[in-house]
Amino acid sequence: MHTQLAVLGGGPGGYAAAFIAADEGLDVTLIEQEPRLGGTCLLRGCIPSKALLHVARVISEVEELNADWGVQYAAPQIDINRVRARKESVIEKMSAGLAQLAKRRNVRVLQGRGSFVNSTTLQLEGDSPTLPAERQLTFDHLILATGSTPARPGSLGVDSPRVIDSTGALELKEIPRTMLVVGGGYIGLEMATVYAHLGCQVSIVELTDGLLPGADRDLVRPLQQRVKKLVQDRVFLSTKVGSVGERGDQVEVAFEGPGKYGVECYDRVLVAVGRRPNSRGFGLENTGVQIDRAGFVQCDRQQRTADPHILGIGDVVGQPMLAHKASHEAKVAVETVLGRATEFAPAAIPAVVFTDPEVAWAGLTEEQAKAEGRSYDVAMYPWAASGRAQALGRGEGLTKWLVDPETDRVLGCGIVGAGAGELISEAALAIEMGCEVRDLTETIHPHPTLSETLMNAGEVFYGSAVEIYKPRR
Repeated sequence: MHTQLAVLGGGPGGYAAAFIAADEGLDVTLIEQEPRLGGTCLLRGCIPSKALLHVARVISEVEELNADWGVQYAAPQIDINRVRARKESVIEKMSAGLAQLAKRRNVRVLQGRGSFVNSTTLQLEGDSPTLPAERQLTFDHLILATGSTPARPGSLGVDSPRVIDSTGALELKEIPRTMLVVGGGYIGLEMATVYAHLGCQVSIVELTDGLLPGADRDLVRPLQQRVKKLVQDRVFLSTKVGSVGERGDQVEVAFEGPGKYGVECYDRVLVAVGRRPNSRGFGLENTGVQIDRAGFVQCDRQQRTADPHILGIGDVVGQPMLAHKASHEAKVAVETVLGRATEFAPAAIPAVVFTDPEVAWAGLTEEQAKAEGRSYDVAMYPWAASGRAQALGRGEGLTKWLVDPETDRVLGCGIVGAGAGELISEAALAIEMGCEVRDLTETIHPHPTLSETLMNAGEVFYGSAVEIYKPRR
């Protein structure tokens, strides 16, 4: 079997590449070892986690009504089987939709594992009836979209059903009485939020001195305070997990650090210390593709690898490991295959942590600016001055702009607060267009909304904010 374009991996980068290429008239074959399209994002990542976070947020809002508004509800009765079934129905509906889209676009979908024989041939393995009898596929070009998997350091590599990763956590087989989340990054905090609201006694251990390592501390501070309250101060910072092992029907964990020292047992331990690229074990050494020390496939701005027949997109080619980055790279890769002048060079790739409150940022961060020695001004607007935030009972939020002091152009934006993930797109557009702060302040925003805080933070920069008094220096 021969195809003009093969796509290895059916996640948000892979299926986007296949669909875009098919719309351009190419003969496309998509190879995915899972029985359903969607990849990690849809099947065991972005979508199921956000569905469960929605449940957690609704529970939290009811608790806020009970505590703050005098509207009383009884304690929630959670049917974990129905929660799990609802989550699965969301996944199934979206995956079935992708299968229909592939069929309508005449994308040939092969369910199986592909490994490289050479730079233009894949060996196909599996027992699916979709695979050709000869079990080999040749191609003119291939887009590598194999994604990533949860990392499991050696000290945490215990072979036990009680020690799980994010995939296991999202299966939601049961709600344990106690759980330790190892890692205070976005995956660990999102899962901690879900399980804590579903009634689990959650503890969090993080090696660094703060949650969300690498994120802006101004944004993390309100989140860290709320997370500590949610888990009743069971957040152990600057603390290492020395060892993990089974002890009866629990997991024994040894802690080393000022946050916690000694041994404690938990019903489950969730390891959420990052992800690693899927770049080994399927024959890339038989091609000209180069892999760096971290395991990422090396690509140029046209998504071309060192092998002229192979391009790469998504998690397997580098940070940030985000679905929307992968799908954008897919467009660039297809245009490269078609011989068009293109490159992947965004001014801003927005990132969102779907905790409560949400944390989102785009463009230059203050930490990056300091590391690069770049000049910048900061303009911050506290949501305590926002009528909409106060009406929601969520005045802990903050909107922050980084501005070029010479040109007044916006360089970066960070938001923490309810719905921050929905608000950050305006900031990403402003950064991508090279807007000046004046463009934001002269754009009329509807009142009362949280989107006003982007305008208000710009007014802080000019010293003209109405709801707070902070003249520009």
